[in-house]
Amino acid sequence: MLSEYQALITAATEARQNAHAAYSNFRVGAALRATSGRIFGGCNVENATFGLTVCAERVAIFKAISEGERGFDAIAVVTDTDSLTPPCGACRQIIW
Repeated sequence: MLSEYQALITAATEARQNAHAAYSNFRVGAALRATSGRIFGGCNVENATFGLTVCAERVAIFKAISEGERGFDAIAVVTDTDSLTPPCGACRQIIW
């Protein structure tokens, strides 16, 4: 089962390298797999106003939708924390 998701984990890890987290230093990467098989990566992008910060999950989802995808079957999220970091409420609603 892990090998099925390894490409997502790798893509999320790579996307995390592009994170702009100048204020929190909390870098997040996400990778979304469309039912077509395409994988879309995203990273968090912070803004000094914090309210305009965009999470990695939403970046990946919006990127996929902007490129015409509509069906998704898996998402991976990578941080550098030792414990699991669940998506925020806004991301949970978008994922839903």
